[in-house]
Amino acid sequence: MTETPITLTELDRLPEGLLELNSAELISQLEGPTLIHLDGERKQPLFVSVLMHGNEPVGWDAVRLMLSQCLERHGELRLPRAMSLFIGNVRAAAASARHLPDQPDFNRVWPGTDQPPSPTQQLMAEVVARMAQRGIFASIDLHNNTGTNPHYACVNRIDNRYLHLARLFSRTVVYFVRPTGVQSQAMAKLCPAVTLECGRVGDRHGIEHAREFIDACLHLSELPEHALPAQDIDLFHTVARVTIPEQISFGFPPHQAQLVLSPELERFNFRELPAGTAFARVREGGYLEARDEHGRVVTDRYFGTEEGELKLREPAMPSMLTADATVIRQDCLCYLMERYNQHVPARH
Repeated sequence: MTETPITLTELDRLPEGLLELNSAELISQLEGPTLIHLDGERKQPLFVSVLMHGNEPVGWDAVRLMLSQCLERHGELRLPRAMSLFIGNVRAAAASARHLPDQPDFNRVWPGTDQPPSPTQQLMAEVVARMAQRGIFASIDLHNNTGTNPHYACVNRIDNRYLHLARLFSRTVVYFVRPTGVQSQAMAKLCPAVTLECGRVGDRHGIEHAREFIDACLHLSELPEHALPAQDIDLFHTVARVTIPEQISFGFPPHQAQLVLSPELERFNFRELPAGTAFARVREGGYLEARDEHGRVVTDRYFGTEEGELKLREPAMPSMLTADATVIRQDCLCYLMERYNQHVPARH
């Protein structure tokens, strides 16, 4: 892939009329990725990133709603805390695509990525450097997902401040270290950082939930360092990322392919599945690939074939399962998780 050159636009005010535009229309005012700094009573800024994936508008919809309500209430943008808003892939948003063919995934090229150097990677490093200079308070990255999943938060560090930030959004929290190059991992070196999964595109509850969370974070004076009570959080650890290799064809019934995925897959999300649960029918050498958080192939640990069916070999809880074939190809089939236990770094 030959990547199109890309530059960062940095602004100190909200462009006139921007809040009137939906995510697909932003391209009419913004040339590309844009970092907008808004003043607030507390000067240490909250960093909010939206549209890392162009087909996931919940973040922009929530920010539009929150800022529009602020304008209606005060006649001006009067925020309790400064906010730096990063609007990501406006070109992909115009096409309602995760990313375009000449682009990388914008949430896989932040500092810490294992991908080769690229213009977009340099831009994300510039964003992190800008925010480091501003003494960032906390970071939020907002996403939709395509499968049937609860609203949940993700963290990349087991730290009480990060867990309190995540718990403010949901009692369901996922700790992961792969994939690399995601926004929350890069920002976690500077401040408490979370990725928020806010349900399906167009879900009004997801937009309102995200708006409430952003507003709550803007009103925070600090993030506690004391431990959360165990009964107040359901913490999971991502132990494997499951993909379908490019050369393997797949589909759902009645489609004929090397892997015919179960039509029940989306119902498996955030359910603790027993060994023996079938994920797919296997034909003509079809297979999945699972890699652990260190990048090691662990397929045989989690999956085996019995009488033409690909089944779990040990209990696991999946997330992000979807029937969207494009998302499966561009990202993954799912992640496998376990409940927080001795395999995860101790809380402190």
